Amino acid sequence: MPAQVTNYQCPSCGGPLHFAGATGRLECDYCGKSYTANEIEALYAQHDQSAAEAAQAQQEQPVEFAPPSPEDEVWDEASQQWNTAGEHLRAYNCPSCGAELICDETTAATSCPYCGNPTIVPGQLTGMLKPDYVIPFKLDRKYAIEALKKHYQGKKLLPRAFSDSNHIEEIQGVYVPFWLYSGQADADMTFDATRVHVHRRGNEEITETEHFQVRRAGTLSFEQIPVDASSKMPDAHMDAIEPFDYSELKPFSTGYLPGYLANKYDVSLEECASRADERATNTVVDAVRDTVVGYDSAIPVARHVYLRRGAAHYALFPVWMLSTRWNGKNFLFAMNGQTGKLIGDLPVSRAKYWAWFAGIFGGLAAATAAVLWLLL
Repeated sequence: MPAQVTNYQCPSCGGPLHFAGATGRLECDYCGKSYTANEIEALYAQHDQSAAEAAQAQQEQPVEFAPPSPEDEVWDEASQQWNTAGEHLRAYNCPSCGAELICDETTAATSCPYCGNPTIVPGQLTGMLKPDYVIPFKLDRKYAIEALKKHYQGKKLLPRAFSDSNHIEEIQGVYVPFWLYSGQADADMTFDATRVHVHRRGNEEITETEHFQVRRAGTLSFEQIPVDASSKMPDAHMDAIEPFDYSELKPFSTGYLPGYLANKYDVSLEECASRADERATNTVVDAVRDTVVGYDSAIPVARHVYLRRGAAHYALFPVWMLSTRWNGKNFLFAMNGQTGKLIGDLPVSRAKYWAWFAGIFGGLAAATAAVLWLLL
């Protein structure tokens, strides 16, 4: 039996609400009214409580079950093979049109493909799965599309068919789960350093090299190192669109989700910790190395780093995503939904590449021939 999902509808006209990053409010496209996330969340909390009480009263009524027929037993046995294929899927009912929605087990917010209303999947962001923070979308879909089109401009080796047939309108806003790690890193490093002096004595040039052993130690504190907690998101892309502006971190509310997709984490806090440790280690090592100044060279010969882990938090960050396929290969684009920083893979046209290479080579050959002609 599909579970019930929640979609936020306008209290005035019943139209679907979506979160608008420009205003920071939930807006209705039909009547034009808007509401804060807290107002809508409080309203639906009362709605959910009333629905739960009604469901409890219905469950208390006795229900008679008919014994299964032999045909039922045969079909049930055969269906066991089908059930294993969908063990990572979940079924929900859209409260607007009643359609059954099939979602991945990590989906927390989506939209109904039949009526288009944004829906919040129950239980995915509650209890231990509830994020501590969220950074709401600040840049809208139109901005993301224009940024991607601009990203194509000036790419002379980009196949024309790719930009012409690419489904750029399919770009989607996704709240990506992140773990935020805090702590301290202590580093103790030793360097072999040199200073080189060059002077002249008569007709001779003399080079003198001084050698030093330099030791540096220091401590750095880290606040909320981000590591994406979704196996669906490439780590390199998520790292490349950083940083996020933490001054806009807000206490989590489902009121920020309507109109966007959202996933809960499927990579645990412990599994992501090694990436946070690596980032902290590299940062403190670079910071200590930068203190070794006044030398012509400084080569690290010994390094000891000690990490002290502190608090960890769970947050959702806004990302515009477009995954497209061209000539049998996948190309992924990601844009920071708060700052607009964009990263993406682009194909190269072999025909344009060789034409460009031939043009460069032909130009060099012509220039060489002209020089030889003048010399002759």
